[in-house]
Order: sequence, then C-alpha cells, then structure tokens
Amino acid sequence: MNGEKPREIAASVLARRRTGGEFTETLLEHALATAGLSSADRGLCHELVFGVVRWQATLDWLIAQKTQGRPQKPGLQDLLRLGLYQIFWLDRIPDHAAVHETVEMAKCAGYGPQSGFVNAVLRAFLREAIPTKVLLANLKITQPAVGWSQPEWLVTRWLNRWGEEPLRSLLEWNNTPAKLYARLNTVRTDAGKLVEQWREENVEYDFLNRDWTGENLVFELKAHPPLAALESFRQGGFYIQDPSTLLAARELDPLPGELVLDLCAAPGGKTTFIAQLMKNEGRIIAADTAETRLKLVRENCSRLGITCVETVSTPPQSPNAPLFDKILVDAPCSNTGVLRRRVDLRWRILPEEIARLRATQLGLLRQAAALLKPGGVLVYSTCSLEPEENGEVVSQFLSAGADFKLERQRDLLPFADGVDGAFVARLVRSL
Repeated sequence: MNGEKPREIAASVLARRRTGGEFTETLLEHALATAGLSSADRGLCHELVFGVVRWQATLDWLIAQKTQGRPQKPGLQDLLRLGLYQIFWLDRIPDHAAVHETVEMAKCAGYGPQSGFVNAVLRAFLREAIPTKVLLANLKITQPAVGWSQPEWLVTRWLNRWGEEPLRSLLEWNNTPAKLYARLNTVRTDAGKLVEQWREENVEYDFLNRDWTGENLVFELKAHPPLAALESFRQGGFYIQDPSTLLAARELDPLPGELVLDLCAAPGGKTTFIAQLMKNEGRIIAADTAETRLKLVRENCSRLGITCVETVSTPPQSPNAPLFDKILVDAPCSNTGVLRRRVDLRWRILPEEIARLRATQLGLLRQAAALLKPGGVLVYSTCSLEPEENGEVVSQFLSAGADFKLERQRDLLPFADGVDGAFVARLVRSL
C-alpha cells in the first residue's frame, strides 16, 4: 500500500468539505468505502481528517505566525494544516516524513511553485518545535477559543456559566475522539449470548454502568473488526448509541401495550430502545418529516427485530384519533452537547440559531401536548447544553397555562457525567 494514500484521501475529503454541504463524517465514510486501505491506514486517514477539522482554528493561528497573516489558497491552507497537525498532534509520524509527504502532495495538487514555501513553513516550525509546543500550551490558557479551537462565542458563554475548570474540561472533551458504545438489544438476545459471540468475533469491550442505564446494557467497544462485517451486528444483537441518549427513554418509562409517540424519531435509536423497554408489545408511532430519515428508522427496526413501530411523516391529528399514553419530543437543537462526535458543528453553528431553534422546540411541545391523554407522560429532550433550549423552553411551555406539571429534569454534562451532553425533562398532564 502506498504510504501517501491516507494523506491524499484526507486532503481530498477536506477539499470536498469546503465546496459541499455534506458533513465531514459522511464525506470520509464515502471516501473510505472504496479506498481499499488497510485498517491502520484507515485509522490514520480518519485521524488526519477529524484532527484537522477539530483543531482548524489553532492550526490557522500557527500558519498566520509564519505568513504574516496573509491568506493562502484554500487547498494550500489545507495542506499546511495537514502537515502541522502531523508535526504537533501526532507522535507516530516522523517529522521529516510529515514535511516530505506534504511537500510532495503540494506538487501533485498543482502547487508546484508553492512547494518551496510549504517546505519552508513546515521546516521553520520543526526548528522551533519546543517553543511552539510551549506556546500552544499557553494559548489554551490565555486565548482558550484559539488554543482549544472552538468558537469564541461558545467559549465565552460556557465560561460565564461554569467557570474556568469546567470550561477547560469541556473544551478538552470536545477535542477528544468520541468513544463507541453499543446498547444491547434484548429483543434479539441477552448480555451473556452477545459477549460470547463478541469473543468469537474478536470484539474487545468494557461494561459501562450509569444510574440511568442499568447493568449489562451498555458496552464501550474498545477494538473490533468493521461493524457491518460482524454477525452479531447483522443479527441485530446491538445498536450503536451513546449512553446519554438512553436517559430520555428511561424517563418516558414506556410499558408493554401502551400507545407511544416518538415525535422526532429518526434515525431510531431512542425509538428502538423504547420498543425494547416495552418488550416489543404495544404500538409506537415514529414520526419524522423526512422520508429518507424514516427509512433509517425502518431499517434499524428491521435489523433489531422491532415489530411494534409504525413510521409516519406527521402524527395522527384527526378528532377520532386515539390520544397517546406517552410522548417523546427529542427536539432538533444546536447539538452543543455532541461537538466531539460531530466535528463540523463547531464551525457551522451560529449564536442566532439558538433563538431560532427555541421557537421550533416550543412548537413541538405544544403539538405533542394536544395529542397526549390526561395523566399521560410527555418527555422533552435535547442534546444541547444551552439553557435557552432546555429548561427555559420547558418553563415557557408551562407558563402558557398548559395543564402539565414538571416532575423532574436533568442535565447530563460531559465534564461531570462522562457522556455526551443532554437535557431531559419529564412532564405529566393533569387528569
């Protein structure tokens, strides 16, 4: 295998990221699907792409130090980012190899006249490697938004809310590669059978227990072959899902035989866990406005053996339609609780989006309230860390005279709970 291949694919993905609307994760998945890379080279390509996107602001700050802030051609900027990321963030690649391969890639990409410039910038940083590392460490303290490569406006609001130590922990969390978790699917198997199958498939795992997950339900996957190649995956023995996403279904507490609405269901992680808690007995209406996303729900239900779920683009609202026992509103949000898992988001989200989303979230709560029977349970959840999308939405909903009471609400914070950020509120309609 050509040692340059992972770097070339990384550069190609970064270029397509600039010109298209697709997320980096999707672009990389498509590129790797046909690349024929070894496991090690796939891992390197993944690390390069995600690392450059995560640390983009810091890398650009470094480049500006050697270019007097002059803007570079976008493709050339990407190559400099790749070279610097290998030098200062990756220990497994020799510095001379990082410089040489970046210069050669510049020539192949049509930047032959600038290859000497690329070589000069990277070698200058090699000569100043130790003081540069000290500078980067200090930057995390003096200019945390630049030092941790995250939006200034988010860093400022988090600092004002939590203070310096929690902020530093959160910024570090957001720049740490996300772990992979599997939720046992008890509709298909049990924990004993699944782990026995994993041993045969060379899957390495640890158990993960939180007060809301219960025991022998969630596993951290440490090492494994490609998931799609595992018989345990194809047979529906587990679903890939962060532990934080289970809290909403736990608070909903669905029972076998109930009529449940999942108002924003795709791709189906919470839907299928609700079905699992109901022992696949009853009826779940999984609603989502996009047919392509509803297809994901159906595919996941099929693999997991879930038969009690019906997918719809809009929930039934006719006067004769039965009211629901329980409703989950997993609302669209800013996703600030999952920035480490969705690497593009930090550069896409804007402050005004939080206010815009709040109106949508409140509208969904009001829509759900009209469909819930007296005494029924309504759970509102997001993967946002922002109060404007969480507790404030619930308070505004209750203050409008709704016949609901708040039983409890909870924030999951990465720096406190060791999982993705989430908010969950359990509301009960008066009889």
